[in-house]
Amino acid sequence: MNLLDTDILLELLHERRHEVGAISIITLIEVLRGLEARKRAKVKELLEESFNLQGLDNEIIETYSNLYRRLRKEGISIPDADLLIAATAISRNMTLKTRDEHFERLRELGLKLVGAPKNREKTRIHNIPVFRRP
Repeated sequence: MNLLDTDILLELLHERRHEVGAISIITLIEVLRGLEARKRAKVKELLEESFNLQGLDNEIIETYSNLYRRLRKEGISIPDADLLIAATAISRNMTLKTRDEHFERLRELGLKLVGAPKNREKTRIHNIPVFRRP
């Protein structure tokens, strides 16, 4: 099963498409924080019903911590949210579907990836940046 990164989920929402997969609790938070308060509960319910929601547990936290220390030692910085999403994929032996290029740095650390780098052209959906393919 693929773990869908936030950019992929936003693309699916924008295009009104569905794909079988899982999402991290971090992805859920990233989507909900950009919505008006009155829309959050409905969107949260819809996403929880539509995708296999992956919470945080000790294995993911340990994987995150190991990734963070290794990257820091090498002078590489990846946002915490993305590192938690990557740690979830690694811990659950899932393939991360994303277009964010910085995840490529994590392949050698065990992250399985699928997806092409994204086009940086932005549009907005409910005040959430969405990235469109050309």
